Amino acid sequence: MSEQIPLQIRSRFPEMTVVTTHGVKKLPDDYKGKWLVLFSHPADFTPVCTTEFVGFAVRYEDFKKLNAELLGLSIDSNYAHIKWIEWIKEKLGVEIPFPIIADTTGEISRKLNMFPAGGTHTVRAVFIVDPSGVIRAMLYYPAEAGRNIDEILRLLKALQVSDKHGVALPANWPNNALIGERAIIPPPATVADAQERLKKYECFDWWFCHKEIPMEEAEEAKRFLERAATRPQLKK
Repeated sequence: MSEQIPLQIRSRFPEMTVVTTHGVKKLPDDYKGKWLVLFSHPADFTPVCTTEFVGFAVRYEDFKKLNAELLGLSIDSNYAHIKWIEWIKEKLGVEIPFPIIADTTGEISRKLNMFPAGGTHTVRAVFIVDPSGVIRAMLYYPAEAGRNIDEILRLLKALQVSDKHGVALPANWPNNALIGERAIIPPPATVADAQERLKKYECFDWWFCHKEIPMEEAEEAKRFLERAATRPQLKK
């Protein structure tokens, strides 16, 4: 039996070889230079999981624009995955463009701590891995509630903005109640820095300073949030 690997944000994603509907892949190396959104689902041919896969497929191009790839996972076989994908395309008119890992023994799910207590089917876990193979975010949803795909996109965008501009993003960014779409400056390292930043930035105090970032960064994230409040129209 595979042992669970201690996983933490900022730790390197564990190396493994997986079988998928798009062939064998080596993680995280095959996604080097791209962001990877790995997500597990409890089982094929289940209603909530079907709605999630349709949701991820509808938003696939948005993930691509953010230099990210999607990778699904469940303990079902490749045969089940393939048949389910066919069913979704035939009955719902949606093509699933991303691969799905077949974890029939549960080995991968166990390593990644995707099982609930006493459970035999994976929860709705999400791992966001950066282009260097480092885990940047981990989300866990129960079987009873499907994920908000646009929120995952917003989180991915926020991580990229943080890396690019060396900032942190506030609650509900880019619609924060205090500073709107602005970004928070990292904490100072010295007393001199604490005093100097009061001259350089807008601040509530030396430990809470913020600045503008390019408007297009916030606008893209706002679009994700606005879209999350509306029902998407599937292309027929």
